[in-house]
Parts: sequence; structure tokens; C-alpha cells
Amino acid sequence: MRADLVEQAALIVKDHPILINMVSKRVRQIAAGHAVLVERRPGLREADLALLEIIQGKITIATPEQLQQH
Repeated sequence: MRADLVEQAALIVKDHPILINMVSKRVRQIAAGHAVLVERRPGLREADLALLEIIQGKITIATPEQLQQH
């Protein structure tokens, strides 16, 4: 993972264990063939793509209120 992307994502998701879980889950999804929500660039691995998705607001944390609505 690129350190600069980790730092940027940590500004959005302040709870580090949650950030780690988000990235891990998204890496598994990308590896399983799910569509990437950001532009793929040479040299970026799955974890970097997941971090970019977080930074760009493509994936977010569901709040308990949002989960109750579904």
C-alpha cells in the first residue's frame, strides 16, 4: 500500500481498525472480480485502488441509522 494514500484515507476514516477492515474487504471484492470504482493506473495494486475509492468517496461506512432503513 502506498503510504500517501493511507494517510489521505485516514483523514476520512479516523478509526484505523475500521479503515483496515474496509480496505481488506474491498481488496477481497476486487480480487473476486468486482468492478473497480476508480480509474485503474499502472502500478496501483488492489489495496491502493480500495484506498482511492475511500478517498474519492466511492465507498463509505454505513451508519447504524442507514442500516435500519434497509
